[in-house]
Amino acid sequence: MRSEKEMYDLILNVAKSLPQVKAVALTGSRANQVAPKDIFQDYDVVYFVEEKKPLLRDRSWLEGFGKRVIMQCPEEMDLFPATLGECFTFLMLFSDGNRIDLMLCPIKNKQEWLVTEKNVEVLWDPTQLLSFLNDGSKKMPYLVKKPTQAEFLDCCNEFWWVSTYVVKGLRRQENLYAIDHLYGNCQRELRRLLTWHVASRQNYTIDTGKNDKYLLKLLSTDTSQQFTQLLDFTTRIKIWESLFSTQQFFHQTAINYADKFDFSYDLETAEDVLNYCRQWAPSDFNANCK
Repeated sequence: MRSEKEMYDLILNVAKSLPQVKAVALTGSRANQVAPKDIFQDYDVVYFVEEKKPLLRDRSWLEGFGKRVIMQCPEEMDLFPATLGECFTFLMLFSDGNRIDLMLCPIKNKQEWLVTEKNVEVLWDPTQLLSFLNDGSKKMPYLVKKPTQAEFLDCCNEFWWVSTYVVKGLRRQENLYAIDHLYGNCQRELRRLLTWHVASRQNYTIDTGKNDKYLLKLLSTDTSQQFTQLLDFTTRIKIWESLFSTQQFFHQTAINYADKFDFSYDLETAEDVLNYCRQWAPSDFNANCK
């Protein structure tokens, strides 16, 4: 696997060989000094270009990065359309395991691009195109923000409302529908609540990462194991068990958080939804949920 130095040298050498490229910046986790470092980190790179069309017409220059396993260009996809405006991206995984997410950003769109990025490090800027970054970097940590009362109530309402969708899917024997709502909605709101909870202990100075990827490491061992045990969806009865365990977990965590910060919590609605779900659980399972 090519080393970090080799990759940076390669990224800059390719850029300098292209007359359209006027500056190079690094974003993502490699530009975030507090992000854990490992060999799976992407090289999120931005080439600032005067004109991107020549680089899109003739893409032979991409071969300079090495042999690719797979490449994706979101801006050219119909099923997964990109939302980057005038920018264009090449997402590339190479045979040695390195990955480069390379964006071509027109110079005229640089300020618009900067709004979407929290961490930026300038790698090459011979004409001071990015001088507005002052010291050549932009560092804004992805800290968990303390919720308002309204945000807390929205989180709770979403959790309890979507719980009823899980019941509907299970009673119809539509396991995928039930799992999608349980994991994709209910447990996502539980993760949000746990994120707020753990961040409050550190005065909201932590970053749980994209898709909460650091969350389990920030929780206590017992709490982390408790959440992990919710993820068994192998049978319909396991999904029922996960639903009720998720509800009890969320309910107690919400009560504790509301008490700690003097937030109001709709206890009546939570209990009503719990009772509703229990009424529809299988008869041989319902007794264990009360």
